Amino acid sequence: PPSSPLSLSVEEVSENSFTLTWKAPEHTGKAGLDGYLVEICKDGSSDWKAVNQEPFLSTRYTVPNLNSGDKIHVRVTAVGASGSSAPAMLEQPVLIREILQLPKIRMPRHLRETYVRHVGDAVNIMIPFQGKPQPEVTWTKGDQPLDTSRVNIRTTARDTIFYIRQAQRADSGQYQLCVRINGAEDRAILDIQVVEPPGPPQNLKLVDVWGFNVALEWTPPADNGNAEIKGYRVQKSDKKSGKWFTVLERCTRTSCTISDLIIGNTYSFRVFSENCCGLSDSAAVAAGVAHIEKTKTTYQPEKIPQRDMMEPPKFTQPLTDRTTTRGYSTHLFCSVRGFPQPKIIWLKNQMEIREDPKYIAMIEQGVCSLEIRKPSPFDGGVYTCKAVNALGEASVDCRLDVKGEE
Repeated sequence: PPSSPLSLSVEEVSENSFTLTWKAPEHTGKAGLDGYLVEICKDGSSDWKAVNQEPFLSTRYTVPNLNSGDKIHVRVTAVGASGSSAPAMLEQPVLIREILQLPKIRMPRHLRETYVRHVGDAVNIMIPFQGKPQPEVTWTKGDQPLDTSRVNIRTTARDTIFYIRQAQRADSGQYQLCVRINGAEDRAILDIQVVEPPGPPQNLKLVDVWGFNVALEWTPPADNGNAEIKGYRVQKSDKKSGKWFTVLERCTRTSCTISDLIIGNTYSFRVFSENCCGLSDSAAVAAGVAHIEKTKTTYQPEKIPQRDMMEPPKFTQPLTDRTTTRGYSTHLFCSVRGFPQPKIIWLKNQMEIREDPKYIAMIEQGVCSLEIRKPSPFDGGVYTCKAVNALGEASVDCRLDVKGEE
């Protein structure tokens, strides 16, 4: 036979009817599902009556023709060719009266994910809800009432407040909030995680020493502080100074290689665990020390032939023709390379531009620029940039047109 229907609940209650919803059973049997039978029984009676005579396949059903003020028990049975399931029943009877507003929990967005607090912190959470008449509000943890010595609950007509003065790790877990009106209800889960710093790593070992390198291994801490271990901080200390220095921060593996150690020094090593609260209060210290000895090999530097850097001037970016307006300063740009650094000469209409306050010539990292300050139509013409060094010369030119203001 099929298994029982799932998640039976009251969707709506009026003054003479109520509406049920549920989910299909997990197992429907080899012969499949013919439908569902809905039965009701008045509170205080054991006389169950079928509401529908024939099975139906919908997972929603409205029970009509009831009297206001009645308390009705409900059960739903899945029916198949191989037999009937055990009935699914509501925990509480449904009170037949008009509900002006269905119960609804307005769970704040930040509480829809795991709510993380540190050991010793206060937990003070307000969750609003709605419903008319005023709903009945209940809190449970693991289907058991809350321990009032640890958790204080205060409920008003519009919200419920969940308060723990000093959180402990035992307060972690899922808390169920139920808001109910006459069998219609809404539920929400509050997932609390109380964390603290982890314990130190275990079994830290100095596995190998070679050259300027050391290999370390360890195992995760026995106590992770009720939170995921995000990584490990590895530190070294040389015998001469005795000071600790971090060499790896948030190492995600339980082994590492430390390089670039100094010849002749003797090193100790320690490792901290880290979770969302921070580092462990103490570190695991490796039992042995690593002495970096001098190697007997001698280094023979490779002979690199000197490169001839000499190069005649060559323009890598030419001048470009420009048009400007009278009275507005303009710039000409080009770029050149060469070694030794070329001497730059600017010419206008084949005449060298010497010290003239109208022109400002500059060169920086191979980029040549000529600023022409407040030009007039007389300043138009062909401008040439010539680069000269001991190996030769090169030049580029452009035309500058200066238009009068309109």
